[in-house]
Amino acid sequence: MNKKKLEDLELMSNKDIAYMILNERKRSISTAALFKKIIDMLKLPESTFEEKIADFYTTLSTDKRFILLDNGNWDLKNRHSSDKVKQNIAEEEEDDDLADQEVEEEEDDEVIEDNYDATDDNDDYVDPNEDIKDLVILDENELEQD
Repeated sequence: MNKKKLEDLELMSNKDIAYMILNERKRSISTAALFKKIIDMLKLPESTFEEKIADFYTTLSTDKRFILLDNGNWDLKNRHSSDKVKQNIAEEEEDDDLADQEVEEEEDDEVIEDNYDATDDNDDYVDPNEDIKDLVILDENELEQD
């Protein structure tokens, strides 16, 4: 890692440099310590840490090569058993299922029956079917009998 020239490192993304650091380091590291190493390697100003740490965390979170361990440190996913990775995926799916269930329950709570009747608001209401309410419908056979 120290063998890489600054010019070469500047051409790499932060997540690729992080991968390189973790690969050579052989053990996990916190987000802050990892990002500090990258800033030092690229000879960036200290202000970069405060300005970009959140973006760096998001980048690691979305890159499938990395895994965030229970102790809050980052490591390479390929160093951990698939059981651990499967457990994390199962927990995420369970959280998603719970969130979906909560949304469905909220939607059920929002169902309101619409029993609105225009006659309730207006005493002068005129039923549009008032004129035809006494009409009787006859079929052709009844007409022929008359």
